Amino acid sequence: MAWGGLTIFLLALSALSAAAVRAQAPGPEQEQSFPTRIAYNTFTADPAPLVVGDTLYLYVGHDEAGEGEMFNMNDWLVYSTTDMRHWTAHGPVMNVADFKWAKKDAWASQVIEKDGRYWLYAAVEHDNTHPGKAIGVAVSDSPTGPFRDAKGAALITNQMTPKGTHSWEDIDPTVFTDTDGTSWIAWGNRQCYIAKLAPDMTGIDGPITEITPPHFEEGPWLHRRGETYYLTYASLDRRTQSDEHISYATAPSIRGPWAYRGLLTGAGRNSFTIHPGIVEFRGHWYLFAHDAGLRIGGRKGALGRRSVRVFPLEYNADGTMQPIDQSDYPGPMIARKENE
Repeated sequence: MAWGGLTIFLLALSALSAAAVRAQAPGPEQEQSFPTRIAYNTFTADPAPLVVGDTLYLYVGHDEAGEGEMFNMNDWLVYSTTDMRHWTAHGPVMNVADFKWAKKDAWASQVIEKDGRYWLYAAVEHDNTHPGKAIGVAVSDSPTGPFRDAKGAALITNQMTPKGTHSWEDIDPTVFTDTDGTSWIAWGNRQCYIAKLAPDMTGIDGPITEITPPHFEEGPWLHRRGETYYLTYASLDRRTQSDEHISYATAPSIRGPWAYRGLLTGAGRNSFTIHPGIVEFRGHWYLFAHDAGLRIGGRKGALGRRSVRVFPLEYNADGTMQPIDQSDYPGPMIARKENE
């Protein structure tokens, strides 16, 4: 072989070797460059991330709908990771029956930590003493549960928000603790409400205020980055859209005023609902959401059989969030570990 040909061959071999190393051990930037599903043998929905130390916990609803069913959800599950590549399933943390005043529907939840305890806020169907959807609060000494009813009654009932004319107005709680230690809860369907939580985390401390942003449908999520507060939510422009997208608003204070910033994502694959959850973990920001693009055996994704995904989230210099492409990217998926 001529020296020129050998040189070209060695350079090509070096490039291929480097590419193979990169494929086997992706760097931090590469790890952030594609989305993935968290669970592949369980239908999951309504993701709510929580960081505790060096671990990210992800609380999800458990979709079990059969053919022709809309929703069949009875418990809440939690997964954890320390590297965004390997996930451990810890199983159910609570069942809807653990709220003795509820009769069904383990809908969207969120868990936060405060003063060394973990507080789960969740939407359920109240019994006939307070008809309609309601929000309960449960507590645990561990992020993996088990959680128990912390109040013995609903925190929020349909009768507390009389503006809405439908029975499922009080769903999808998001809870946020500000730097001054004050905790807030926001929730709603069609209307978005916010209220301050009592110091014991089991009551409302003050008025319930409506903060409905444009095209708000449901699934609010509160977070703060620097001096900016973000209200991200499932949106639906009923004039032009048939499925939910994700939009967001920002404010200089948790009390507002909230300024609409536009769309963050398009619609989820094969899904009317989408439900955002946002968190910073190990120096990177992530958006969690669900679609219905997963098939498990012969069961296709559907309205009541959804699948949680995660996407890298980037901010512009002015604090706005960069729109996210939910395409199914080619190439390797993040590895996962499931104990299910």
